[in-house]
Amino acid sequence: MAQTNLNIRMDEDLKRSMENLCQELGMNLTTAVTVFFKKAVREGGIPFPVSTDPFFTEENLRRIREAAARLDAGLGTEHELIEVDE
Repeated sequence: MAQTNLNIRMDEDLKRSMENLCQELGMNLTTAVTVFFKKAVREGGIPFPVSTDPFFTEENLRRIREAAARLDAGLGTEHELIEVDE
């Protein structure tokens, strides 16, 4: 089978971390990418769930910033701690 090159740009720290992980798994980055591509093609999509974390929605971040600003301004309120059974 013919070989080809793939050039991608990514964060340097992410690349280094992935190379370290690959080394621990006994493979190189090229092998890891090939494994990912083969699995994605076989499954007809990304082989793991891809979704956003609802915590980081713009609305939630806005509320957190507003709450932090109120606390910084001394506008917080005291309350009794609530015990939660886990």
